[in-house]
Amino acid sequence: MRSAFTFILCALTTSAFASAGDKLPLGAVADRAVQQSKLTLPGSKAFHLKAEIVDTSDRSSDYKAKLEEFWVSPTKWKRTIESPDFSQMLVVNGEAVSEKNTGDYFPFWLNELVTAMVDPLPMLDALKQADMQIAKPHGSGSSTTCADLHARVDRWVICFEGDHGLIASVFTKGYAAEFKEYKNFGDKRVARRIVIDPEPGTTIEAHITELAEITQPDEQMFAVQQPTPPTERIKSVRVDEDTFRRLSLSSTEIWPPTGGGLATGGCAVYVSADRNGHIREAWPEGCDNIGLQDPLREMVKKWRLKPAISNGAPVQVEALLGFTFHTKVDNSNPLPELSDAEARKLATTIVEPIFPPGSAERGTEFIVQISVDETGKLTGVQNSHSVKDPVFLAAYAAVGKWHFKSYVKDGKPQYFHANLVFHMQ
Repeated sequence: MRSAFTFILCALTTSAFASAGDKLPLGAVADRAVQQSKLTLPGSKAFHLKAEIVDTSDRSSDYKAKLEEFWVSPTKWKRTIESPDFSQMLVVNGEAVSEKNTGDYFPFWLNELVTAMVDPLPMLDALKQADMQIAKPHGSGSSTTCADLHARVDRWVICFEGDHGLIASVFTKGYAAEFKEYKNFGDKRVARRIVIDPEPGTTIEAHITELAEITQPDEQMFAVQQPTPPTERIKSVRVDEDTFRRLSLSSTEIWPPTGGGLATGGCAVYVSADRNGHIREAWPEGCDNIGLQDPLREMVKKWRLKPAISNGAPVQVEALLGFTFHTKVDNSNPLPELSDAEARKLATTIVEPIFPPGSAERGTEFIVQISVDETGKLTGVQNSHSVKDPVFLAAYAAVGKWHFKSYVKDGKPQYFHANLVFHMQ
């Protein structure tokens, strides 16, 4: 389980992508969206849910799982998760908790999707406290109204669809998901497909395959014969960067020379460490030089931490980390930079972006820079041409689903950059 979202509201500034219509408090819009779609609110219908999680970009990867949940109330439910590297059976009955785990680490990507299914807007309390307004959600289901909240390193972009104001997408550095294919369930509308893109080129989807009301709960299903001590449960806690760095026993920063781009700038990663202090995941969260994003991720994974303790029990910890890099640009062997046409010829999967209505005039040209490694894997998408935020976010979401053949030069696969060109339709 993941701890509650926290955020320093005084650090935020905001803007709205959509300007039509009346203004409403962001907290009220967010609360209405949650009331319409969150399955696990107090007083909600008891339900039985099954879901399958797959990596749609690589069906052979280990980013896959099956989930089943029987839910009666916030204090009585049972959830089973099965994945290649981690499985869990969790039963909650009042104060009694039974937790049986196979594997010692609950993967961040899996936790993120489970959270999105049962608590799609985990930062709701923070949004309610924010003194911010956005345009009233309006239009068809394909239209969105978004709020853009900035802090020093983090950023929240939350979008609501159509007149219903349902959650269309949430983007933060540490929790991001798209909610699709809403269908009725009792008095709620529940997204049956949830999509995350933890890194460029990797798309993981959760499909709710069954969702039915439980009319006569089997009380024996929720019986806890032997409660699991807190010290044996797996819990993930998000901490701030300073706290995370104080846990570090080794935090070496060695920046390799780069074949192009900036020699000085900033990078960020979102990291998750297990209860023994090993960093198990490091996901990209933006870099001023795309070529340094993957070396940074590999560097951070070598760090060791002191085990984190919360309420006397060891916990997994997550944090957003920011870095300032200083390196050298190796001009003797610059990376190839391909044109839009050349890059598109190498692409085996192309998803064109859907730009927010009114974000630019019809025919306006937008350029974003991508980086692709020797295997054809997309490693980064950069706003190198200062495209406006709502346009870049739409392009980023689409380009993250592209796939490529390797670029071969002189008989060898080459890492390359390319400028992709899009036009407002």
